[in-house]
Amino acid sequence: MAKVIQYSQVGSLDNLELVDVPTPNAPADAVVVEIRAAGINPIDWKLILGIRPSAPFTTPRRVGTDASGLITEVGGQVSGWSVGDEVIVRDAAGALATHVVARPDQLVRKPASLSWEQGAALGVPVGTAYQVLKSLGVVAGTTLLIHGGSGAVGQAAVQFAKAWGATVIATASEANQDRLRELGAVPVVYGPGLVERIRAAAPGAIDLILDAAGTDEAIEASFDLVDDRQQIGTIVLGYRAAELGIRAWSGGSPIPLTEEEQRLRHEAVSIAASLAEQGRFEIEIGARFPLDRAADALRESHSGRVRGKVVVLP
Repeated sequence: MAKVIQYSQVGSLDNLELVDVPTPNAPADAVVVEIRAAGINPIDWKLILGIRPSAPFTTPRRVGTDASGLITEVGGQVSGWSVGDEVIVRDAAGALATHVVARPDQLVRKPASLSWEQGAALGVPVGTAYQVLKSLGVVAGTTLLIHGGSGAVGQAAVQFAKAWGATVIATASEANQDRLRELGAVPVVYGPGLVERIRAAAPGAIDLILDAAGTDEAIEASFDLVDDRQQIGTIVLGYRAAELGIRAWSGGSPIPLTEEEQRLRHEAVSIAASLAEQGRFEIEIGARFPLDRAADALRESHSGRVRGKVVVLP
């Protein structure tokens, strides 16, 4: 038997339950992956809590999209993958489990030098960071401001932007300033006087802004720092993007990602994995929980206290 985390109503993380289900068989066009680690993303707890709307329940709903593990069965129509391959899984359904079914386009080979936890931490954060920076137009010579630079998306965005030759200013709490320096960003503490500190830290004008914080302070500061609000992109306040006049990708945005944006998110995982294998991309694990404490893992992510990625280990 396999084990999965599921829920049948929204509103509380206490609604989660760990249940036994038959171990899945591989459909003809997919594989079965035995999960070694799964990544927690904010969208997971937003859906469970009902913060992000979802369709009415017809059956219990499983949790999670990002994982890493071993292929244990390959469907008859699948080529290029074999039993025993170590893989990173992205955009799957029900990754908080011991096993998950995944299509070939949801798989990336896990470099041997990456831990299971690091592999599971890549999917949503690196895909989001990479796509948003590409869509904003971050290139060599750009001065980029990241609000919320110490989270999983923020850290990925700092590293991609630095690799492309941009100057990065990033906000975080006092406790996370050294981490941002280690990644190559110029750190700035948020709080009163934020705009003045950012201007002092930037060598010139701010060109582009990624909002990974979603606070009123971040948005108001952004409006003071750039003239054109289309230079600002959010991954948190998508539901307010039209009202604010800023760009948005996910984060509650009613506008779905384009095929090109989806492609960018997919290619980011293999690029980040390759960079990590070369020692050029760091993946920070902020907290670890066993599968039977998945609700606690989600609470930790929801708290906003964790730096880096929360992972669950079956």
